[in-house]
Amino acid sequence: MSTTATVVTLVAAFMAGFSGASIFFGARFTVEPLAEYGVPRSWWNLLATAKVAGAAGLVVGLWVPAVGIAAAIGLVLYFTGAVVTVLRARSYAHVAFPVIYAAPAAAALALGF
Repeated sequence: MSTTATVVTLVAAFMAGFSGASIFFGARFTVEPLAEYGVPRSWWNLLATAKVAGAAGLVVGLWVPAVGIAAAIGLVLYFTGAVVTVLRARSYAHVAFPVIYAAPAAAALALGF
């Protein structure tokens, strides 16, 4: 794996892990929009777990590429779903946020091939 792929993968893992942890710890900048978008509170821990698992999978993928590719695919799909959720909530000003988190995961996926 190239240095670029490693750095991009670690950045993607950090961002996904940070995003998941911010839900677990109830950071206002994360949980208030979730409530605004109509995401049920009962889903929040599952969504945070998915993000943290994706982050861990990206890190493991540095040694086991198949795991990293699966994690990157999962994160890209997760954040695509987040974009759809934001659009359905008609909160167009917030669309950029899930895209910002999806971009490094997509780049890690592209560099992983």
